[in-house]
Amino acid sequence: MKVKLAANYGFCFGVKRAIKIAEGYENSATMGPLIHNKDEINRLQNDYNVGLYNKLDEVKEKDTIIIRTHGIPKQDLKDLRAKDAKIINATCPFVTTPQQIVKKMSEENYSIIIFGDEEHPEVKGVKSYGKNQDDVHVVLEPKDLENINFKYDKIATVAQTTKKKEVYLEIVNTLILKNKEVRVFNTICDATFENQDAARELSNEVDVMLVIGGKNSSNTKQLHSICLENCKDSYLIENATELEELWFKDKNICGITAGASTPDWIIQQVVKQIEEY
Repeated sequence: MKVKLAANYGFCFGVKRAIKIAEGYENSATMGPLIHNKDEINRLQNDYNVGLYNKLDEVKEKDTIIIRTHGIPKQDLKDLRAKDAKIINATCPFVTTPQQIVKKMSEENYSIIIFGDEEHPEVKGVKSYGKNQDDVHVVLEPKDLENINFKYDKIATVAQTTKKKEVYLEIVNTLILKNKEVRVFNTICDATFENQDAARELSNEVDVMLVIGGKNSSNTKQLHSICLENCKDSYLIENATELEELWFKDKNICGITAGASTPDWIIQQVVKQIEEY
């Protein structure tokens, strides 16, 4: 069994930055999971005593709070300041950009379209920066645009940083056909492009494909979806404990990629386990 790693995979700039920030603040806590990888979150807890708050009412006065890579809603940030918390912002700069765009464009009376998952923390945060919340619309595909009544005749669009560019183009084309002015901001992260392209290329060359990352991670699920298009034996796992030896029976080449929140130490554990089969 030959194991082949994708040309681009694993930790992106924003995640590396957030991990480094968290390691510098022992005895702190993150507001929501810092990244979508529970094994790395456990490591931060064990090695640096970085805790996890899921609700604002868990935060005590003067706590040191690290803002997750995905960002948080604007009102939550205000509430943290009201508690006199020491706020350390680990929001990925690529996520801060669509927040600022939505704020600026809505103040200039543009209706807002966000391409993304409405329940994803990044999208919740970006949406919160719109001036008129009833005119900030979240869509996943072009047909979601059909029943939207825009307040203004000017539209501005942003995308969740980990979404597929091909689908974003379809949404943008649909908007352009029906509206006089459409401002398009490509906020999909470069690392997402590179990881997706590398996964697409590798999954065409292998017999079995592994995607390593959190199962609640948007970019990891996108990678898995791309791999399945080219290799039907593609599996999404969080760590080496989920491997099944049967997957590799009569296979010659195993490809591996990993989501933007997956640390190298987890990837190496998976490679080692495969080599032992």
